[in-house]
Amino acid sequence: MSSFRKALKSQQKNHKERSQPGFRKHLGLLEKKKDYKLRADDYHKKQNTLAALRKKALEKNPDEFYYNMISAQLKDGEHVAKKAKWEEETTDEQRKVMRTQDIKYVEMKRVAEFQKIERLKAELHLLEADGKQKNKHTFFVDSMKEVRSFDLATHLNTAPELVDRVYNRPTLHTLETKSIQGAVTTRNLKMLAKQRKHQYTILSQRIDREKKLFVISQKIQTRKDLQDKRNKVKVSKETTSVPAVYKFETKRKR
Repeated sequence: MSSFRKALKSQQKNHKERSQPGFRKHLGLLEKKKDYKLRADDYHKKQNTLAALRKKALEKNPDEFYYNMISAQLKDGEHVAKKAKWEEETTDEQRKVMRTQDIKYVEMKRVAEFQKIERLKAELHLLEADGKQKNKHTFFVDSMKEVRSFDLATHLNTAPELVDRVYNRPTLHTLETKSIQGAVTTRNLKMLAKQRKHQYTILSQRIDREKKLFVISQKIQTRKDLQDKRNKVKVSKETTSVPAVYKFETKRKR
């Protein structure tokens, strides 16, 4: 029977949908019933929503109160929820790490950063990238006459052009007896200064990262300590850079 039905269908005429008449081509495709149904359903849905909101506004109790009203404020004409206390005490990055990692992993990463910082410090010797020294070098003389006639280049036994340098300041005897080694052209010196400045940037970034990891590990440890059943008093609240400090009741262990 099914094969007979299929044979009849194969001989049926293919009915084509009516297209938009030529004089109405500028209006686009001809709307079919299924298109009208979607448009009508969307229209009625919006009308029902507006009617429900209108009814809710008419039946609103002026003395109505919700606790969410306390934790919201009006900003630029819009109601915005206030940040929770824990959101003000921690940053997004800290919350992400504290949720996904434990204190052992964070401490391992912090130690790795600390070791890299020590290696960079050993390479750079904590010298400024631009060659200027922040601290002061004090020289002592016996009389005011020596103060007035004091010459720094003569006292350091070096060329006047090298007085402002913090590192690699050879004496006159070294300059006379030995040849210059390393980069001597202006281009090479600029390239070395640029590389040194880049190394100092990396060092400062690693120091900041190590500090952040230390704060995260302290906050995780504080949260673990709070699981203790002992009585405790909060001494100082938690901030983005410092963990909260609690004072626990002393308990004698058996």
